[in-house]
Amino acid sequence: MQGKKHHQPKLFTTFQLADRVPMNSFYRRLKDILDLQFLYKETRKYYGFCGQKSLGSVVFFKLCLIGYLEKSISDRKLVEHSSMRQDILYFPDYDIDEELPWHSTISRTRQLFPEEVFESVFERVLSLCVAKGMVSGHTQAVDSAPVKANAYG
Repeated sequence: MQGKKHHQPKLFTTFQLADRVPMNSFYRRLKDILDLQFLYKETRKYYGFCGQKSLGSVVFFKLCLIGYLEKSISDRKLVEHSSMRQDILYFPDYDIDEELPWHSTISRTRQLFPEEVFESVFERVLSLCVAKGMVSGHTQAVDSAPVKANAYG
């Protein structure tokens, strides 16, 4: 006899995201080796002292790293993609039912920090990954090319 699946939403459920992300998941391993607590001290001077709480610097830089690793050049696409992946949600400490920041919040937060902060964070994250064996090889290269924009200011 052919079976047929009937979906009945549960009134209560027990779900732990950490139980659903495999131990060998790249983002789980990355979360285990990256201690980014130093960012709070390094970025404190770029935040105000009153008003609503901003997007935390650790979450922001983790989202930037996810964007780089997932080849996402749009903050809107980054949030959309990340919200669908349990391993990615686990990395910046979001739960399955927790909304990620708005794409515009990520864009505004990016404007807070000067280039030196991004370079410092990149170097430190790369060093941590190399020290833990997540990066192999002796040379790291970044490719770039200046492109003249067809834009009017």
